[in-house]
Order: sequence, then C-alpha cells, then structure tokens
Amino acid sequence: QVQVVESGGGSVQPGGSLRLSCLASGVTLDDYDIAWFRQAPGKEREGIASIGSGDGRTQYRSSVKGRITVSRDNAKNTVYLQMDSLKPEDIAVYICAAEGPLLRIGTASLASDAYQYWGQGTQVAVSS
Repeated sequence: QVQVVESGGGSVQPGGSLRLSCLASGVTLDDYDIAWFRQAPGKEREGIASIGSGDGRTQYRSSVKGRITVSRDNAKNTVYLQMDSLKPEDIAVYICAAEGPLLRIGTASLASDAYQYWGQGTQVAVSS
C-alpha cells in the first residue's frame, strides 16, 4: 500500500528557509513521479515542483523558480523541497503527491489529476 507523508512545515520570518520532506512508503521511489503542491487560503491548489521517475528530471512553477529546489534520496524513500527566501505569499498547506510505478523516464507533471497518491499536507507560515 502506497502512503505519502509530509513533514517539516512551520513558521519562519520573511526571507527564511524551510526544508519539507515527503516520505513515500510502499514504493520504489525512483519508479514514481513525485510532485509538491500547495494550497493557500481561498485559492486553488497549484503544483510548484516535481521530480520524475528514473533520471529525476525536475520541473518548477515559474513563480517559485530560483527559490525552491526539489530533490530525492532513494535510499530514504524521501523527496525534499528546499524553500529559500520565503515570502508571505508562500503561506499555504504544502502537499506531496505520487504517481506510479511508471515505465518511462520523463518530466513529472504539475497537474493534480496526474497523481493518485496524496499526503495530508504540512502547514507553512511566513510572518514577521
């Protein structure tokens, strides 16, 4: 059974950093596409970063590119989201999603409907 659990959220000051973790159990991680989404209050969920199965190709939403880095540790079955230079507009619940196992190497989607396994999310707050 595939399970996805996020951790690492919290409250930081503007300009601060956080590293979120997504532990995927019941999978061979590099057979899966993994994506990070976020949902801010009153807004739709949006995909912000993904890492593809196989060679780990990454993709970022343009609004966060340069401030966010997604990476994968297959030995720990964990995908990380390093977030730097955080702003108040980054306040949201951050959610990890997985899809697989996949038999292709490519860029993982940032669309919600591409994923069937979802975590509960972890809250990120940014305030001074």
